[in-house]
Amino acid sequence: MSGRVARTLCTAVLAAVVAASPATAEPADPSPAPAPDAPQSVAGLLKQLQTLYQEAEEAGEIYNGTAEELRKRTAEAKKLDTALAKARTALDSSRRDAGRLARAQYQGRTDFSVYMRLLLSDDPEHALAQSHVIERAQAGRSATVGRLTGAEKRADSLATRSRAVLDRQQSLARKQKRQRDTVRSRLKEVEGLLASLSDEQLAALSKLEQKNIDKAQDELVASGALSSVRPPSEQGGDAVRYAIEQIGKPYVWGAEGPDSFDCSGLTSQAWTAAGLSIPRTSQEQWRQLPKVPVESLRPGDLVIYFPRATHVALYIGDGLVVQAPRPGATVKVSPVASNPLLGAVRPDPGGEPLSTYTLPELPEDASSGPDTGYDAPDE
Repeated sequence: MSGRVARTLCTAVLAAVVAASPATAEPADPSPAPAPDAPQSVAGLLKQLQTLYQEAEEAGEIYNGTAEELRKRTAEAKKLDTALAKARTALDSSRRDAGRLARAQYQGRTDFSVYMRLLLSDDPEHALAQSHVIERAQAGRSATVGRLTGAEKRADSLATRSRAVLDRQQSLARKQKRQRDTVRSRLKEVEGLLASLSDEQLAALSKLEQKNIDKAQDELVASGALSSVRPPSEQGGDAVRYAIEQIGKPYVWGAEGPDSFDCSGLTSQAWTAAGLSIPRTSQEQWRQLPKVPVESLRPGDLVIYFPRATHVALYIGDGLVVQAPRPGATVKVSPVASNPLLGAVRPDPGGEPLSTYTLPELPEDASSGPDTGYDAPDE
């Protein structure tokens, strides 16, 4: 069986519903895995694959965070460059004024010469009446020196800040490259493991994955956590509509639309389309946004997965989420328990719920769209 066929059949295998915490799973050996002879072996392979996918997604989310910080630093650098150019123009102007002051002093046309004229005047009373001339001369000289000093300090300060931001940009760029390489390495490990499996192994993995998802969803429903029906806020409804419109678009790590998405790229863009800016990565979404109990979910809320908050999906109601699952997959509708739950957050905790709400119609293949195959990121 060719590696491509194996990869195409595969990626129904990721997933995510294993009881064991992925954070403690042993890293996979990229060498070909032995054929499983028992269900336990299939479970071990599934856990191995899930661990590799999680490591790739975690590295991808860290990469996204670095990319976001790099964008901010680039914008800051542009503002500093503009401010520095203005400061240098002001400094040049102040230096010209200081030069004129120096020439005037050299030529005897400074406030000192005004004092001398006062002392040597034949009519001191008239000269004293002109004391405001002295005051203006002193003020003008002080202002010129003050402008020069202030312009020099501002230009120096901006130049120092600009150098620091440039150094930070270069450091972030190097860090981003290392993180990108880490993602690619993890994905190659996944590809290698998948290519080593037989058709029978792939089918067994897919069956076990679906069984785990169904079991986790049944347990969640039985707990009553999804029994309440809550309408979204107006913005939440807009975010749901946006997410549903993206169904069928491919997962690409680091992507945030409009043609492809990773998990947090989809959720952040859905809320941007709804008029609310939220953090870019799943980890920052979990850290910064207000948390809500799973039993209080309403459409538009974000469901966070895995102990390190490395995956996120957007809740649409009826126990379902829209998510960009993993490399090789497409944006699709999945059970809320399709991955191990960490918790949920609400981007608009103050948003008033709509009085009535109808979930937008889902495409026929919303839940069964292609979720197989594997493609490495482009160079």
